[in-house]
Amino acid sequence: MSDHLVVLHRWSDSYADYGSYLDHRTHRVSYVTTRRGAPALPAGAAAVRIVDSTEDGKAVREAVAALVEEFGPPARVVALHEVDLDMAAELREELGVPGERSEGLAPFRDKLVMARRLAAAGVPVPATEPAPDHAAVRAFAAVHGWPVLVKPVRGTASAGVTRLDGEAELAAYAFPPDVPVLVQPYLPHEVLHVDGVATGTGLGAWRASSYLNTCLEFTEGTALGSVELDDPELLAVIGEFTDRVTRALSDNAWVFHLELFLSGSPEAPELQVLEVGARPGGAEIPFLWREVHGVDLMAAAFAVQLDAPLPEAARTGGGPSAGERGGWLLVPTPAVRPCRVTAAGSRVGTEAGPYTERVPVVGQLLADLPGYEHSGARFRFRGASSAEVRAAVEHTVAAFDFRCAPVDPSEPDLVVLVGSGGRAYREYAFEAAAARAELALVTATGADWQQRYLTGHQQVDATTPEELVRAIGAAAAGRTGRVGVFTWDEVLLEATAEAAHRLGLPHMSPGAARNCRDKLATRRLLAEEGVAGVGHAHVHGPQEALAAAAAIGYPVVVKPRSLAGSVGVVVAPDADGLRALYHHASDAAYPGLDALDGLVLEEYLDGPEVSVDSVVRDGEVRPVNVVRKRLGYVPFFEEVGHLAAPWRHEPWAEELVELVTAAHRALGVTTGVTHAEVRLTAAGPRLVELNGRLGGDFIPLLGRLANGVDLTAAALDLALGAEPDLTQPYDRCAEVRFLYPAHDGTVRALDTAAAAAVPGVERIVPLAGPGTRLLLPPRGIVPRLAAVIATGGTPEECREVLDRAETLVRAEVEPLPAAPDGREEGR
Repeated sequence: MSDHLVVLHRWSDSYADYGSYLDHRTHRVSYVTTRRGAPALPAGAAAVRIVDSTEDGKAVREAVAALVEEFGPPARVVALHEVDLDMAAELREELGVPGERSEGLAPFRDKLVMARRLAAAGVPVPATEPAPDHAAVRAFAAVHGWPVLVKPVRGTASAGVTRLDGEAELAAYAFPPDVPVLVQPYLPHEVLHVDGVATGTGLGAWRASSYLNTCLEFTEGTALGSVELDDPELLAVIGEFTDRVTRALSDNAWVFHLELFLSGSPEAPELQVLEVGARPGGAEIPFLWREVHGVDLMAAAFAVQLDAPLPEAARTGGGPSAGERGGWLLVPTPAVRPCRVTAAGSRVGTEAGPYTERVPVVGQLLADLPGYEHSGARFRFRGASSAEVRAAVEHTVAAFDFRCAPVDPSEPDLVVLVGSGGRAYREYAFEAAAARAELALVTATGADWQQRYLTGHQQVDATTPEELVRAIGAAAAGRTGRVGVFTWDEVLLEATAEAAHRLGLPHMSPGAARNCRDKLATRRLLAEEGVAGVGHAHVHGPQEALAAAAAIGYPVVVKPRSLAGSVGVVVAPDADGLRALYHHASDAAYPGLDALDGLVLEEYLDGPEVSVDSVVRDGEVRPVNVVRKRLGYVPFFEEVGHLAAPWRHEPWAEELVELVTAAHRALGVTTGVTHAEVRLTAAGPRLVELNGRLGGDFIPLLGRLANGVDLTAAALDLALGAEPDLTQPYDRCAEVRFLYPAHDGTVRALDTAAAAAVPGVERIVPLAGPGTRLLLPPRGIVPRLAAVIATGGTPEECREVLDRAETLVRAEVEPLPAAPDGREEGR
C-alpha cells in the first residue's frame, strides 16, 4: 500500500497536531492548504501546496493532481474541518481511495437527509422540509406556526440561518442563489451540545455542555459560550439519547458533534436533535478536550479516516461522571469588519477568569475572516463544577472591555516605519514614503533629521516584538484610515514581521522572514523544493569546513548564517586559503544580528552577479529591477557599485524570473518588496540569497531613475493592502559608484562640488565627513567616501559620466599612525 497521504487543512491555529498523529519521517504526508493555514503545519511534510481556498474545487484538484504526480496515488485523503469533508469525499471517489464517500457523508452534511434518517429511527427531530420558494415556507408556517428558521441544507456555524417572524419578513427575504435551503420551526428551548467518540459498539469518551446564548445569536453580535454539565440525572438521559442518535446514523467508529434541544422539566427532560456533525466540535472544543480532559478528538478523527485503531483515551474515556468541567467563550467583533481594535482590556482577574485567552491587542486590524477561530476574542475555562465555570464565563462577559472602530479607506493612510537607517543612504526613501502616506517612525533612538517627514515618533526597543506591537498599536489606535507597517532595516525584519502578524497587518510572515534571514534555512528549503541547487554544508570549525570543501570542490565561499552587508563572506581558492580565511567568517559580527550556530560553506558561483527587486502580493512575484553588481576587494565581496539597466531582452531573463519566483515560493514569501542576489553562472542563474526588504546602496533609487517605478511607494502600498503601481514609463540606465580611500586613514576633507556639476550626475552623496576613520576590507565595513549617481541612455554613457565625476572629487585622507610593531594602526 502507498505510504502517501494527502491532508486538506485550513486552520491557522493549532487545532490539529498532525505531527503527533503520524510519523512524517516514515510516511509521505502532503498538504493542500491556504497561505493562512500553512504556518500551522508540522515540519517534515513531504510537500505543501497552497490554494486560495480549500473550497475551490478546481484549485484543490489541481494541487492534488500535482501531488499525485510527484508522490504517487495517496493511500488516504484526510480532512478534519467540516467544510472540507465534502471535498475529501469527492477526491476519494475520483482517485479510488478508501474512506468515506459522499453518500456516506449525506446524513451529516445534508440536514434534510439527517432529519429523515433520524425520524425513521424514531429519534425526535423538529419538523424539517425543503424550502425552494416563499410558497413552501408559507405552507410550512401555516402548519407549524411562526416564527420559522430558514437555513442552508449544507451549512455550518449558523452561517446563512435566518429567523422569519411572519409574512412581512418572508416577503422581504431573498433566497440565496444556487444554495438549497430548508425550513424548520423556531424552538425557544435551551440548546446543548454533546461531543465525543462513537466506537461502533457504543459510546467512548463523551461530554455534554449547555450553550450560553446560541450560534444564531452569535452571528447577530452576541457572545457565545458553553459550560460542561455535571447533573448526573440529566447526563444519564443525554447519554442514552446520544447513543441512540449515533447508532441511527452509523455503525462505524466516528467522532461526533451533536446539538440538542432541551425542553420539559428537570424531572422529565425532553430532547430533540438540532443537528449532528461527523467531526470534532468547533470553537474551543478541541483545545478544551486536550487541556482539561486529556483526549485529542482530532487525533481520533484522524485515526477514523485512516481506518486505524482509535486512541485509547478516546475509546475508553467514558462519560462525564467525574473530573473537572470545562467551558469556553467567544466574543464577536463589536463593529463591522474590517475594523481596528481601540480597546481590549480584560478586567477579569486571575481568580475568576479563564485559564487561557486569545485577546486582540489595541491597534490590531481584524479582517473579515470566516470561522470561530477568527472570533474577536476567545477564552477557555476550567473548574470543579458547572456552576463554578458558568460563573467565570458570565463574569468574563461582563468584565471584558472590547471596542473596535471600522476602517474607512477614504481617510488618510498611516504607515509605521520601523527603523530609520542613516540619512545618507535612506533620506531619498523617507521623501518617497512621506509623499505616499503619513509616516510614523519607531526607533531605538531619537528622531532628528527624520522629523520633517513624520507625523509621529516613538522611541522603543525596536528589536522586541512586544515593544513594537505596543508602539505600532498606539500609533494605529486613533486612526480611522488604513494603517500599515514595514521596515527596510535587515536587523529589524524578523521583529517587524512578528509584530505585523500579531496586529493583523499585511506583511511578510514571521516564518518567511526567518527563512530569508537564515542563509542555511534558505539553502535547505531551496534544496527541498528542487530550486537550482547550490552545493553547501553547515560547518563548525576549520576541520569540518575543510572536509566539506573537499567534497564540494574549490573554490568555496564561507559565510555567517545571518549577518548582513556581505560581512564575513569570503571566498577560499584552496585548502590553504580556507585555513587562512576561515576566521574572517567565524569572527564576523554585525550590530544587532546574531550570527547563529555554525557557518555556511557553499560552492563558488562563477559569473556576474545581479540583484533582483521584486514586488510580491498574494503570492504573485513581479520582478521590477535587475541591477548589475560591481564587486571589488577580492576575496571579500565588497559592493563598489550598481548599474540598473534594461534587462528583459537578455538571454537569461526568463530563467532568472523563473528562479526568483520559485525561490519566493520555497521560502514562503507571499507579500512584500524583496531584494534577491543572483549569480549568472554558465549552468544558469543561481540564487545567492533572498532578502525580505528593500535593497540598500541606493538600489531602489536607481530603479526609479532607470524605469520610473518607485519601490518605496510600492512597499507602502503593500503595507496598506493596496495594489502597487508598477507601470514603467521609460527604460534607461542609472548607476551608482562608491568612492573609497586609497588606504586606511582618517578623512580630513571631502569636496564634491565640481563632480556634482558634471552633466549626467544625478546626485553625489557624501558618506564620510571630516574625522571619519575608514578601514579598507576586511578590516572595515563599507569604508566609503561618497556615492556618485549618474543616469544615461546606455551603460557606457553612465560609465563615462562616473569616470569624469570621480576625477573631480577631492578627498584628503590622513594615513593612520604606525603601530608599535611597525604596521599601520588598525591593520
